[in-house]
Amino acid sequence: MKKHFITAVSLVMINLVCSQETTQITANSNDSRVITTGLPFMLISPDARSASMGDMGVATSVDGFSQQYNPAKYAFSETKQGVSLSYTPYLTRLVNDISLSYVTYFNRLNDYSAFSASLKYFSLGEIVLTQDANDPGTAVKPNEFAIDAAYSLRLGEQFSMAVGLRYMRSALRLGAVDSNANAGSTFGADITGYYQSEEEAYNDFNGRWRAGFAIQNLGPKFTYDDAGQDVFQPTNLRLGAGFDFIFDEYNKLGVSAEVTKYLVPTPPIYGDKIVFTDVDEDGVFNEDAGDFQTDDQLAASEDNVIIDGQSNDVSFLNGVFQSFSDAPGGLSEELREFTWALGAEYTYQDSFSFRTGYFNEADDKGARKFFALGAGFKYTTVNIDLSYLFSASKIQSPLENTLRFSLTFNFGAGEYDEY
Repeated sequence: MKKHFITAVSLVMINLVCSQETTQITANSNDSRVITTGLPFMLISPDARSASMGDMGVATSVDGFSQQYNPAKYAFSETKQGVSLSYTPYLTRLVNDISLSYVTYFNRLNDYSAFSASLKYFSLGEIVLTQDANDPGTAVKPNEFAIDAAYSLRLGEQFSMAVGLRYMRSALRLGAVDSNANAGSTFGADITGYYQSEEEAYNDFNGRWRAGFAIQNLGPKFTYDDAGQDVFQPTNLRLGAGFDFIFDEYNKLGVSAEVTKYLVPTPPIYGDKIVFTDVDEDGVFNEDAGDFQTDDQLAASEDNVIIDGQSNDVSFLNGVFQSFSDAPGGLSEELREFTWALGAEYTYQDSFSFRTGYFNEADDKGARKFFALGAGFKYTTVNIDLSYLFSASKIQSPLENTLRFSLTFNFGAGEYDEY
């Protein structure tokens, strides 16, 4: 009985092998799977304080520029309202007219709620288009901007949440080149939360815990022109935590950590696939070639097909959930898609601050790595902040060796006592 069973199985396997399809797959060169989106200017840190601590802000203490990272913090502001301005030169080693401008306004309406709004404008400077050496050229000024508003509400004594809505417009397609050029535009939303504990007494100092989260730029895909391909917004998740060491009424040290991940699908690995099919029953195994071959073997080829990972041609909402499990490299690659930052801020008498930070991104996901330094000065109702970036990567940062300034005007300072 056992001998007959083994013989039957052998005959089935031989039949399958003689009529099998063999597939040859060749992966295209794609060692670096950097996630790209539209409107990347939305993720540029616009203010000097956040920039000097490694581009973080979801769990740092509240300031005038909290709209960029976590507007839920405004519900804990000690100031009634404020206006903040910043101007960041970009690619200063190459040109002098590319820049990012940012203005915010917030108003703490009462003990439990606040309203805020901002305008972010990214100018790519003036570009002169010419047809030949004798053409004087036509000057164009491509640009992008975003305008948003948020409402913050305290759901408890130590926790608040905020919801923000945003309109974004990108006029990068040049009308001087194509008369049918249209600007790309879309809407997005932010959902954020912030926790700030009461001041607690420890052996040698007092302390306060901070934590925050933000889901940003959550919205539909868009196109830069009528015939263009749909692209994702820079949807991302931020998680952060921090602690304030309060040594006395004059000296305070705040340390913070933050991680960020794109909620956008990872590009799959593409390759070429060739399928060989035996069409008769006379397949003969060729020991030299190491394969079954027949006189009537057909070959069908497919170019640039997905051989590992998942298609990123999905809706923005499916892309959010897919982004946690679609990396071709598995869990290790998913973890490399998180950027992380560490920052510290020393404050003396609430009038002077010294800051430092470090930002890190995996080499195959963009390779952004840099150190940052900064300082802040407060005089009556005015805050002045500055920062400077040092690249720690082989890939040069567009903001390397750029001194950035921010300015905040506070109105009704000390009207709310949160500490």
